[in-house]
Amino acid sequence: MPVNYFFRHEVAEKVREQAREEGIEEGVEKERASMVLRILDWRGITVPDSARDRVKACSDLDQLELWAQRAVRAASVVELFVDTGDGSA
Repeated sequence: MPVNYFFRHEVAEKVREQAREEGIEEGVEKERASMVLRILDWRGITVPDSARDRVKACSDLDQLELWAQRAVRAASVVELFVDTGDGSA
């Protein structure tokens, strides 16, 4: 009977696949947060550390997308975080 090493075990394969998927998602989150901040920087909008930290800490891809859209039109970083009353704060 062949030795079934853990690293070749079905459970290990699933754990590695999940880790890869989570790593990819985390990479997308970081890139999207970086894009929000780059848009603001390109537009010459000052971004305080507290706002920069809030954007970087966000793991909600939909929220980051909304902030990126707002960053294109915002006159200040405050406009990124304004609740418009439509449930998208």
